[in-house]
Amino acid sequence: MDAAKPIFSYKKYWAARFGTARFLPTSREEMQALGWDSCDVIIVTGDAYVDHPSFGMAVIGRLLERQGFRVGILSQPDWQSAEPFKALGKPNLFWGVTGGNMDSMVNRYTSDRRIRHNDSYTPNNEGGKRPDRAVNVYAQRCREAYKDVPIVLGGIEASLRRIAHYDYWSDKVRRSVLVDSKADILLYGNAERAIVEVAHRIAKGEDIATFDDVRGVALMKSSVPEGWTEAHADDIDSADEGARQRGEKTVIRLPAYEQVSADPETYARASRVLHRESNPGNARALVQRHGDRELWVTPPPIPLTTEEMDGVYELPYARGPHPSYGDAKIPAWEMIRFSVTIMRGCFGGCSFCSITEHEGRVIQSRSEGSILKEIEHIRDKTDGFTGIISDIGGPTANMYRIGCKDPAIESACRKPSCVYPDICPNLNTSHEALIQLYRKVRAVPGVKKVMVASGVRYDLAVKSPTYIKELVKHHVGGYLKIAPEHTEDGPLSKMMKPGIGAYDRFKQLFDAAAKEAGKKYFLIPYFIAAHPGTSDEDMMNLALWLKKNGYRADQVQTFLPSPMALSTAMYHSGVNPLKAVRRGGSERVETVKGLKQRRLHKAFLRYHDAENWPLLRDALKSMGRADLIGNGKHHLIPSFQPAGTGGSGGEGKRVGAKHGTQKFLTKGVLPKRK
Repeated sequence: MDAAKPIFSYKKYWAARFGTARFLPTSREEMQALGWDSCDVIIVTGDAYVDHPSFGMAVIGRLLERQGFRVGILSQPDWQSAEPFKALGKPNLFWGVTGGNMDSMVNRYTSDRRIRHNDSYTPNNEGGKRPDRAVNVYAQRCREAYKDVPIVLGGIEASLRRIAHYDYWSDKVRRSVLVDSKADILLYGNAERAIVEVAHRIAKGEDIATFDDVRGVALMKSSVPEGWTEAHADDIDSADEGARQRGEKTVIRLPAYEQVSADPETYARASRVLHRESNPGNARALVQRHGDRELWVTPPPIPLTTEEMDGVYELPYARGPHPSYGDAKIPAWEMIRFSVTIMRGCFGGCSFCSITEHEGRVIQSRSEGSILKEIEHIRDKTDGFTGIISDIGGPTANMYRIGCKDPAIESACRKPSCVYPDICPNLNTSHEALIQLYRKVRAVPGVKKVMVASGVRYDLAVKSPTYIKELVKHHVGGYLKIAPEHTEDGPLSKMMKPGIGAYDRFKQLFDAAAKEAGKKYFLIPYFIAAHPGTSDEDMMNLALWLKKNGYRADQVQTFLPSPMALSTAMYHSGVNPLKAVRRGGSERVETVKGLKQRRLHKAFLRYHDAENWPLLRDALKSMGRADLIGNGKHHLIPSFQPAGTGGSGGEGKRVGAKHGTQKFLTKGVLPKRK
């Protein structure tokens, strides 16, 4: 993997003389108080401005401030006209546009395409404070406000929509968000490296069209530059070998937007290529035709070093919401205010998850010293701290300092997961660094308890029984969430998740550790309904497993096809991009698209809810499993219908919210997936 210029090694921009702001300014008055006559960069975000390293606008804003730039924040501006976008004046260098910490469509709509009426990234949880497809709308308003100012896109919405992508809400393949927004350049991933280089080069007056040597960006070109060899992806495996033989100046040509929008199988092929070209050590540039122009996507950014990670998390954040929000509650802030991020990235490769598409598979870990310093800061400076750290983790709880044993192998690998179908023998699975970190964190004066709320990768954890004991004895508070996602091999193979046997092994170790510690703790497993590759029989068997093990799900997750995920390619195309995609030779995948079938799969997860019994009875009869209907313990659902439930006036005792509560609490309630 190439060496990268350290992000804190650049010569600071001249405006560094203005120093550090308590909060990045959100108004002209705040700018004047800082002695500014203008902003160099204005970040437009769909989230409330919380100056904390868990919020993207704060990380990028503070990082640019450290580089010497004057950065303003336009948080959740009214997008009905361009006037609110002029509030801070004209940015000297560029606009930074982000939809926020979530894709605006995922934020606004449920998996059933219903509007959500709340938004955890908005004061008082109020919905409707950002537009649909926020990146496009914000960029258009920025252009209207000051048409000659460059627009730089970033954040997860831009990142996951960087190429032509299937959009679940419009049920069609949309163009790259860079094309639709008419922005100048798109930065994907966490983007610290790219934003620092891009900002300094714009400040020097360089043309953005020449930034195709910056890793982790997408921009438009009229044609493929001279000196580059194209490798076509009609047969991606042979193209991969041919590209290797042709050397470094090779660009992989993805099927054009017009092709992937017209042919779902071609879309699946493009998705497979994109994911195979995701390793910073060996990924090549990608090009995709959009009309008469070329979308050029450079290889992923080099992961941050531990020193750089520390530097990013130790920037002078105010560590709270902007004072203009007063006493308003911002749920996303309330959830993370006493938590600490210790790492980034995930090598799990779950096909439905967008973490790897955004943060990458290489784990980037902070140092113990930096983590301990942040905990002391929380203890001393965060209002309301009672001595409990609510979470210490990241995308997963237990990948801290875990990675490939051999850097050469890591740089050459194209596997989508380090733990599926089995844990790679080249993966260092030692949890010792994490165990030592836990012990040091617990020893910080004033810290009473350190919780682990991030999801534990249980198939990895079983490699370290000592870790499980440490976790159970000191870091669990009643229950621990993990995500087997299903019990059946069909859907699990499409999710790239281990078989339920791995869950069983973890549960044995977890229960033994809880018994040894004299604790009564419970595992809370999460499951997904209606994922590609899931049959009605699969959901029925999952429901039987849930009943056998005494679980009653309160709120459940129905598969939501997020932009660019491999599972989304399966959902749209009906073929499996985890294997070679060739005309006439692709593996077909059963998909769950109809609202009735999606509701049925969700109903199986909530087999105990009387409202679902009529639907489940009809389904079980049509499946030839009427033997599961009855009033015995071995039946899945009863034959009678409580009065006032399920749209039926049937006789029987009403099963209300209170019914079964004791079992619910003692055997495990499945809370809403975060």
